[in-house]
Amino acid sequence: MTHIAVLGSTNMDLVAFVAKAPQRGETVTGREFRTIPGGKGANQAIAAARAGATVSMIGAVGNDSFGTRLRSTLEHSGVETDHLRTTEGPSGTAHIVVDDEGGNAIVVIPAANGTVDHLAPGDEGLIASADALLLQLEIPLDAVLAGAQAARAHGVRTVLTPAPAQPLPVELLNATDLLLPNEHEVAALTGRTDPRSAALALLEEVPEVVVTLGSAGSLYAARGTDPIVVPAPQVTAVDTTGAGDTFAGTLAVALAEGRPMPDALAWAAAAAALSVQRAGASESMPYRSEIDAQYTS
Repeated sequence: MTHIAVLGSTNMDLVAFVAKAPQRGETVTGREFRTIPGGKGANQAIAAARAGATVSMIGAVGNDSFGTRLRSTLEHSGVETDHLRTTEGPSGTAHIVVDDEGGNAIVVIPAANGTVDHLAPGDEGLIASADALLLQLEIPLDAVLAGAQAARAHGVRTVLTPAPAQPLPVELLNATDLLLPNEHEVAALTGRTDPRSAALALLEEVPEVVVTLGSAGSLYAARGTDPIVVPAPQVTAVDTTGAGDTFAGTLAVALAEGRPMPDALAWAAAAAALSVQRAGASESMPYRSEIDAQYTS
């Protein structure tokens, strides 16, 4: 079975559902509040596990009730947590407002995630045993770089979601096999608003780029080939939180299984389309049987 390692964040999502998100200085009344296990690392791990891979999580939770629930959720989803550290203090949280159009605004408090600034003993060996390593930017950059370089040293494919968007050191880009930004992140990285132009510019630093385009699908660019756009299923979104992580985790599984890139992107888009039709991040992620049914329908 395909083995995916994930180095990244675990957060408890504190989600307020409202008709319309408040503007600065404005107070609105929400209709529902939920606490949902999340974090970009944990989300991608759960997505990959539900898509059929053996998944191992590297990261940290606090020694609070959120940490206990986050670990339990990962384990219940089939994610191995032996390399998920428990630290003194609170777990990470993400404060999310979701409006009736499915859009969201998020504030992340790293807490325990901020302690993941290096690889702990055994982490490199775990990465070396994987078929792919999934990375994001909700933990300190030093750990992301260490993970990417460990993967490169052992011939393991690295998939980096550059979120939250920030300048990336050349050392990290040089250790990245596939860069996976959305439209906003690719613009922040390159200063170019056209996704195709931005993706082509990034090929100077990384060999492959996939830009997620929301309901329009995704754009794939690789050195020596013409960019392609792979469409996504057209659905009515309830909550887009976690859709990008669903896409990333599912895509990593598809590629590790040897699917051609266009097929892998379409399969990942089917998973993301299913996720946006449900509330929450980790709770919304589909299982392999659901993805296969959506992909073939």
